[in-house]
Amino acid sequence: MKLEDKNFLQSKVWAKTNKLIGHKVVEEKLDNRNNLIMIVKCAKRGRYLEIPGGPLIDWQNKSEIKEARALMWQAAKRHNAAFIRFRPQLLDTPDNRTILANIGAKKSPMHLAAEHTVIIDLTKSEDELLANMRRQTRYEVRRAGKLGIKVESGNSEELFDEFHRVQVITAERQHFVPPDKKTLLAEKEAFGDNARIYVAKTEDGQPIAYGLILVSGAEGEYYEAASTELNHKLPGAYAIQWQVMKDLKEKGIKRYNLWGIAPPNQPHHRYAGVTTFKTGFGGEIVTYVPAHDIILSKLRYAPDFVIESLRKKRRHL
Repeated sequence: MKLEDKNFLQSKVWAKTNKLIGHKVVEEKLDNRNNLIMIVKCAKRGRYLEIPGGPLIDWQNKSEIKEARALMWQAAKRHNAAFIRFRPQLLDTPDNRTILANIGAKKSPMHLAAEHTVIIDLTKSEDELLANMRRQTRYEVRRAGKLGIKVESGNSEELFDEFHRVQVITAERQHFVPPDKKTLLAEKEAFGDNARIYVAKTEDGQPIAYGLILVSGAEGEYYEAASTELNHKLPGAYAIQWQVMKDLKEKGIKRYNLWGIAPPNQPHHRYAGVTTFKTGFGGEIVTYVPAHDIILSKLRYAPDFVIESLRKKRRHL
């Protein structure tokens, strides 16, 4: 893993977000001077330690692996966690899965933090970005301009309230569980101006689609979305993506992570529809190792494993 490819999941901003939500956050310093951000999650079935996007270590360095595992284990024991769930920024290869197996980790029944995603290289010119898009995607981006669709952005509390209201309706229509308002406002407070809501509107000001964009370091994330019924007929979501890409480029951001697509060859996966949309923008499809669990208590872990396995199947994840 190239440490410069890290995103917000192992940042002090994400630690602050989780503290504002009400989670206990454990922060340790690794010998390589990266922070190890660990979140204590108290689910109904029990307590566990979550480490998204980390640890940020050289996974070819045995001493760094040993140190990180020890810190995770000690924190889990202190907080009476039944297991540790982590998903490093580590590409999914047989060798990398073996590395995780060698430290006693097993594949988790649930995913964690965009294991399959699309990342767009924003160091390319706007002409190159357009040329790399699927033909239909490029057509929709240009059609949005011809239709006079305008894209605005901001991070006022009123705009976050509006986004939340529309996302609740979107979730009912598309059958997913949206974040609660407390979580959205925690992200707004922790990220500051690096958390922005984009809104695509018709010429007469009717909202079509929304996107919550988070920026940390060299990467921007298309983290949450919402839409109105107008998005079925008008290319509002396409207009948002193109505007975000141009805005991030202007700020010097190098990568745009579209944050979550379906795994390969799973046409019935819940994210299958959005996968067609996201892959149309021509980025690189990236697959990280799946979430893994290190079990501290087999007795307390077993019910969680069974319930999450059933939930994953029921939700087509």
